[in-house]
Amino acid sequence: MKLDTTGLESFSSLLASRNDVIGDLSAAPSFDLPNSNDFDGFLKEAIQMVKPAKGTTTLAFIFKEGVMVAADSRASMGGYISSQSVKKIIEINPYMLGTMAGGAADCQFWHRNLGIKCRLHELANKRRISVTGASKLLANILYSYRGMGLSVGTMIAGWDETGPGLYYVDSEGGRLKGTRFSVGSGSPYAYGVLDSGYRYDMSIEEAAELARRAIYHATFRDGASGGVASVYYVGPSGWKKLSGDDVGELHYHYYPVTPSTVEQEMVEATGA
Repeated sequence: MKLDTTGLESFSSLLASRNDVIGDLSAAPSFDLPNSNDFDGFLKEAIQMVKPAKGTTTLAFIFKEGVMVAADSRASMGGYISSQSVKKIIEINPYMLGTMAGGAADCQFWHRNLGIKCRLHELANKRRISVTGASKLLANILYSYRGMGLSVGTMIAGWDETGPGLYYVDSEGGRLKGTRFSVGSGSPYAYGVLDSGYRYDMSIEEAAELARRAIYHATFRDGASGGVASVYYVGPSGWKKLSGDDVGELHYHYYPVTPSTVEQEMVEATGA
């Protein structure tokens, strides 16, 4: 008969293995770097590999009555259309709007974060932040995350004490002031309509129609843009949504189907 003596093993050996486990857990986390001569290039290629292709169309322009902002509502991942009802115009405060192009999560998060900071500025200073200040705040935040994979191309549009304001801000920390911008994969098509029909002295109705028509033509030519064309107006009393039209219905509005005339009607021949 053979006795089982495993329970009589020395306590010191068990304690040593326990100390090894504790040592592994308490050690500083580390990982091996890839063997690459150009680590920065490797990092950029890795980010591009996991970043799906995106597409959108957003635009904004200043005219005599204020700022007009418009966008489509399609979210795509490469050739896959993931949503047709994305809200790409985000309300930062009652007098300021932000547009969304690039990564949906990046844009939504940082616009909400900007809204919080604008409200804190208003509470601390007893006055609303200017469009210039809000855009600079966002540009500084995005610059601090430069090279970390963010994908943001946004326009900050609003009305402050100096009147209408419009700025373009991207995830590299860039910031541009202008009177009209279009951002996204459909922007070349939108610019074609916008540049040909833009006038500073337009009425609100004319400006809204120009923005709507520019978004429609961009969605017609760009497969990554589509859904609903939303149009917002920002004036001295704040922003207001003017319309939200399905681009499929807008197609028949701009190009109505005309009944074709029959040149010669064929009649069944009767037997003799």
